[in-house]
Amino acid sequence: MREKIRVLIVDDSSVVRKTLSEILASDPALEVMATAADPFIAAEKMGKEVPDVVLLDVEMPRMDGITFLHKIMSQHPVPVVICSSLTQAGAETTLKALEYGAVEIILKPRIGAKQFLEESRVRICDAVKAAAMAKVKPVPARPFAVAPKLPADVIIPKPANKAMVQTTEQVVVVGASTGGTEALREFLMELPLDAPGIVIVQHMPEHFTAAFAKRLDGLCKITIKEAENDDTVITGRALIAPGNRHTLLKRSGSRYYVEVKDGPFVCRHRPSVDVLFRSAARYAGKNAVGIIMTGMGDDGAKGMREMHDAGAHTIAQDEETSVVFGMPHEAIKQGGVDKILPLGSIAREVMKRTAAG
Repeated sequence: MREKIRVLIVDDSSVVRKTLSEILASDPALEVMATAADPFIAAEKMGKEVPDVVLLDVEMPRMDGITFLHKIMSQHPVPVVICSSLTQAGAETTLKALEYGAVEIILKPRIGAKQFLEESRVRICDAVKAAAMAKVKPVPARPFAVAPKLPADVIIPKPANKAMVQTTEQVVVVGASTGGTEALREFLMELPLDAPGIVIVQHMPEHFTAAFAKRLDGLCKITIKEAENDDTVITGRALIAPGNRHTLLKRSGSRYYVEVKDGPFVCRHRPSVDVLFRSAARYAGKNAVGIIMTGMGDDGAKGMREMHDAGAHTIAQDEETSVVFGMPHEAIKQGGVDKILPLGSIAREVMKRTAAG
């Protein structure tokens, strides 16, 4: 029988530490190894026993979480999940954690509506298990069904069997999760100004996607922005689905645009890659290129198969360059992947496939 994933919770709020402990204790694959009110106490505990995953707050007394993360990753790397408050101002600071090696960013649970707490429980437990599987310190974990796993049907009907006639207008849809923030940065930085329009789902909390898009926009040749309802998908621009909202590709005449909408979790995520990919299969067909990148779970696997069946060209990131080879592996198993490529080759493949129009 596999051992439980041991988690160290570091947060200055006793209420948050208690709530997070209860959430993690509800999953039989997880165990709270210890809690700490600040990084100094956490360092003492880590000196006695090394956790499998650290759940780390950003704003704390004596030492902030980003500084502590930097010390952890430079001295004794351990998978770290940043647990942050829902603030626009804090989003940009928290994103620095990704540069220092954090595996995931999640929102602190808020005491409130039952649905919000349940969704928080799902996301937090999944994020910790994904972190434990990351290559920084891989620890196998058993899947644990904490909530019904809804398909994309709840957001968008299945595409018709007849694939859309191919046109000269090409679109690219991308799905990623654990490790995806840095994978997307590398992919998008390699694209030229004449790259086809792109729509991206990266599993990330709301507000953080806007800061993430802004960060990428300053690094890339193409324009990057958080998607807004009815944004047109155009050459030289990538739209990133806003956290906590589903984003679908739509078409009106020759114009591709996005619909941003509310809805239940799909494949335990909102936004969901499956929802985006299904919409691409339905409205773009052969005119689309689908890419699935690093991440835990199977979100996007069914949608990629639907894209493949509709005539789209589909690409999966390979195991060697994936932080967690879950989502790409599941897409490959479902038979929806045309090519398996290392991260550094995906941009070139996209431009090659879309160059002829």
